Amino acid sequence: MQILFQRLAQTIDTSTLPKAEATSDSLYTIFTVVIGTLASVALLIIVIAGLRYILSGGDPATMAKAKNAVLYALIGLVVAMAAFSIVTFVLKGVS
Repeated sequence: MQILFQRLAQTIDTSTLPKAEATSDSLYTIFTVVIGTLASVALLIIVIAGLRYILSGGDPATMAKAKNAVLYALIGLVVAMAAFSIVTFVLKGVS
């Protein structure tokens, strides 16, 4: 069985296989899109939680849930901004 796999591996033409090359610019673009999407989701959650807080009608449980959602979204936004800063620092360097 091992001989069969060795022969099969020798017959594969590796020149036709796609080659993945990750440059710092392509990695920076990918991370920028991902982190930007996460930051957009965090802002959307802040807006929705703010509306839930306003429309809670004074219900303490609903107000507490809305406050927690805003708090967690803000923490997520800070983490996303820190990740963006770290990625920019590592891939682009200090100018």
